[in-house]
Amino acid sequence: MSDATFTFRVDEALKAEFSTAAKARDRSGAQLLRDFMRDYVRQEEETAAHDAWFRRQVQIGLDSANAGDLVSAAEVEAEAQAWRAELLRKKVDVSSS
Repeated sequence: MSDATFTFRVDEALKAEFSTAAKARDRSGAQLLRDFMRDYVRQEEETAAHDAWFRRQVQIGLDSANAGDLVSAAEVEAEAQAWRAELLRKKVDVSSS
């Protein structure tokens, strides 16, 4: 991979503060900027991957609902009630120990 030059303007005070901060970490400003760029690209890739996964999950849910594969509110409430009762039972068991 060949190197390329990236040129941009920045306020002189910011440049001086950045250079000082970089030196405090025993790094050059260029090294830190390359690190920041790599981190930014990685974060964007992770964000795009998560977004694609989320959209697939939503589509799966929509397809399932459109096919009539739904859970009734009564079934959800019954399951939630059982879950709450189990949590309360565990809380009582821990409290009496």
